[in-house]
Amino acid sequence: MNIAKPFLFVSFVCAQSITLNAQFINPEEPFAHTFSILAYDSVTKEIGVAVQSHWFAVGKTVAWGEAGVGVVVTQAVSNISFGPKGLELLKQGLSPQQVVDSLIKSDPAREMRQLAVMNKDGVSAAYSGKYCLPSAGHIAGDNFSIQANTGYSDQIWSKMSTAFKQSNGALGDRMIAALKAGQAEGGDVRGKQSACMLIVAPTSSNRIWIDRRVDLQVADHKEPIVELERLFHVQKAYDSLNRANYLFARGQHDEAHELYLKAQSMYPENRELSFWYTVELLNKNNVEKALPILEETFKKAPEWRDIIVPRLYKIGMLMISKETYDKLLALGK
Repeated sequence: MNIAKPFLFVSFVCAQSITLNAQFINPEEPFAHTFSILAYDSVTKEIGVAVQSHWFAVGKTVAWGEAGVGVVVTQAVSNISFGPKGLELLKQGLSPQQVVDSLIKSDPAREMRQLAVMNKDGVSAAYSGKYCLPSAGHIAGDNFSIQANTGYSDQIWSKMSTAFKQSNGALGDRMIAALKAGQAEGGDVRGKQSACMLIVAPTSSNRIWIDRRVDLQVADHKEPIVELERLFHVQKAYDSLNRANYLFARGQHDEAHELYLKAQSMYPENRELSFWYTVELLNKNNVEKALPILEETFKKAPEWRDIIVPRLYKIGMLMISKETYDKLLALGK
C-alpha cells in the first residue's frame, strides 16, 4: 500500500510563486481541488469513481471512465487531458502504474497534479505532486484508490479508506460512505459545492448509454454528497422499474411485480413508478390488481387520471375496454 504524505502549506506557497506560470499552466485547466475515490466491485466487476469538491461541476473535468477499460481522476490543478489519455494508455495494455508514470513524466507542471488510475481488474496507482495544496495525499490499495488535496486534515484519505473497506452494499453506496467519511474529517477546507459519481460496466457493449451504469452530477449544491446519495437512491428505484418492465414484457409477471413494489418503496413520493406498472397490468387485462393502485395515485395526483389516461387511451397505449376506461376516470373522485 502506497501512502503519500501531506506537505506544509509554507512549502506550497513558496513553490507556487516559482512554478505557477503561463509556461506550464493551460488556461483551460481548472483548480479542481478535491477528494475522490476510485473503486472496484469484486462481485459485479463494476468500476467507479466518486468525487466531492468546492468547485463548480467537478465531474465535468475530474472523473473519467470507460467500460472494459478503467477509471481515472485528474485533480488539484487538473490536467484534463490525463483523463482521455489515461484511458487510451490502459487500452494499449499499460498497467495503472505505467500510465501514471507516463502521464506525469510528460507534464512540466507535474508537481501541481494529483492523478489516480484504475484498470478494469481493480488494480490502481496514484500520484500526488509535492506542490498540491495541503493537506494532500493518497492511498492506492486493493480494489480502491483514494486521493485528496486542499484537505482540512491529513487523515482524510485514511478515514475514507477505512470507511470503504468496512462498508457493504452496492459499489455506489460504498463510495458514498467513503466520501462521507472524508467530509466528516473536514473535507475540502474551502467547503462544499459539487459532487459526481460514474460507474461503468466490466465489459464494453459499444453502447455508452448502457455501459455507463451510473453517471450522476451535482453541479452546485449546499450539501453535494447528500444530494449525490439521494440521486443514487432514485436511480436504483428507476433501475428496478426498468428491470420490472423488461420482465413483465417477457411474461415473468411475479418477478416483475416484486421489482415494481421495490421501486415504489424506494421512491414512494414519485407517482410515476406506480402508474406505469398499472398500465402494464391493464394492458394484460389484470384490472383488479391495477385499480386500487391507481386510485391511490389519482387521489394524490389527479392530473394522471384527467390528462394522461385519456391521452394514452386515445393513441392506443392503454389497451382497455370502454367500460374499464370509464372506471379509471371515476377513480379517486
